[in-house]
Amino acid sequence: MQAWQVHQLGEPSQVMQLQDVERPVPGEGQVLLKVRAANINFPDVLMCRGHYQVRPPLPFTPGVEICGETEDGRRVLANPALPHGGFAEYAVADAAALLPAPDTLDDAEAAALHIGYQTGWFGLHRRARLEAGETLLVHAAAGGVGSAAVQLGKAAGATVIGVVGGADKAAVARELGCDVVIDRRTQDVIAAVKEATGGRGADVIYDPVGGEAYTQSTKIVAFEGRIVVVGFASGSIPSPALNHALVKNYAILGLHWGLYGIKNPKLIQHCHEQLTELAARGAIKPLVSERVPLGGGAAAVQRVGDGVTTGRVVVVPSLENGAAA
Repeated sequence: MQAWQVHQLGEPSQVMQLQDVERPVPGEGQVLLKVRAANINFPDVLMCRGHYQVRPPLPFTPGVEICGETEDGRRVLANPALPHGGFAEYAVADAAALLPAPDTLDDAEAAALHIGYQTGWFGLHRRARLEAGETLLVHAAAGGVGSAAVQLGKAAGATVIGVVGGADKAAVARELGCDVVIDRRTQDVIAAVKEATGGRGADVIYDPVGGEAYTQSTKIVAFEGRIVVVGFASGSIPSPALNHALVKNYAILGLHWGLYGIKNPKLIQHCHEQLTELAARGAIKPLVSERVPLGGGAAAVQRVGDGVTTGRVVVVPSLENGAAA
């Protein structure tokens, strides 16, 4: 089979190599899956660079989220067991963790439903306890993680403010349903949020960016507000001033979604049922901006790493090179 292999660490476009390799052999409790679609996540970029908390042995195949097909023909969602990741024709995954792919979503959409939407659901509902009528602010609202949070926030009845970088991404955020869109490149984020909320600020802030975005969050979070720390796509990990959290009376909530698979896997199943229902009634639908063939995988991972994409970019092995849509 063909698979993208990383033999040394660095930028994805430089270290990912498409090679002919043997199909992976499932271990105990694992299954072999034919990859129908593999969604690109920022952790794939970080793994190539050697900056992720999970460091699979070299060589490894990136790709942490797929829609796959079992030997008996079932469509499932899975997190491949590294080092045999999803940017390949076949991957392996833990049988007990497979989830049924929603019938209302195609392969690429289904592949993009899992990590980003599970993270959004746990962050907004399990950690922040978002309520209808509250104001939710989402940083990087046009990105893969942010777009999921926007849709979930709207589905929960919140007023959603989306912060983006650039006019193209602002247009995407509006299409996603943001009530207010702020372009951080041309607007003062803090002033714009205060104006939009009548000076009150946002009840819940969803932050997959870190760095300056987190600093802004502390200045626009409402009384009894909650800042959900999801990741650090900016590359800068902030150091919270706890005296500031005390004085302004807000909460800082960390979210490591992967831990639920170890600590409470039943919650992941429950969340998937909720997401499937939301998808069935059209309340959420992954924004797939690009479907690329397997041969375009390295370049696509690099684009995600460079922050120039919107929504989700998905590798579809059945597409022929040059057939991306």
